[in-house]
Amino acid sequence: MDDEPAIPSPRLLDTAISAIQLARACDLTDVSARLTSPPDFPAIWPGEHYRLLSALVTHLQPSLVIEIGTYTGLSSLAMLTTLPTDSKLITFDIVPWQSIDHTHLHHSDFESGRLEQEIADLSDPDQFVRFQPLLEQADLVFVDGPKDIRFEEAFLKHLSSLHLPKQPLLVFDDIKLWNMLRIWRTIRKPKLDLTSFGHWSGTGLVDWVDGEAES
Repeated sequence: MDDEPAIPSPRLLDTAISAIQLARACDLTDVSARLTSPPDFPAIWPGEHYRLLSALVTHLQPSLVIEIGTYTGLSSLAMLTTLPTDSKLITFDIVPWQSIDHTHLHHSDFESGRLEQEIADLSDPDQFVRFQPLLEQADLVFVDGPKDIRFEEAFLKHLSSLHLPKQPLLVFDDIKLWNMLRIWRTIRKPKLDLTSFGHWSGTGLVDWVDGEAES
């Protein structure tokens, strides 16, 4: 919108251009093989975000990826396909991945140590503080939480209280959903709506630098 105070940074524009090109050639056949019935969500692009997530990991070459919201594990698996061998992806949820009846994760996915799950509600101040050192080391944070407004507002408030030395890239899912519209609008960091090349329900990138974006 023309009254949006936060605009994309050069880093966001460069990252988006690179990720779009990489997503065109992204192969998630191994992830699609985990599905037992159509539709083949990992192969759908644009429209779904899995190839874009994988492409962002290729571009950024992160040492640590944080995912908020494990659910069925498709996003984790997509990012793992291009995660460097000496890097780690830590996914957060409030329930163990095994408790999701239609999970696509296997125990073997965790054996190498590249993928871990933490059970925690990062909207809770005490639990957030517990994982503060981990969050401060993140290069990429994928936020795919409950979209109930309460969680996102609290998480962003807690995150804003930190100094993140690695200035991570944040990826927000579903920014076009009704509950997420205001959340996305209130972010004052440099940001970019990448919905046309991500998830049909909205994909937004945020350059989590110190301070706010200049309008």
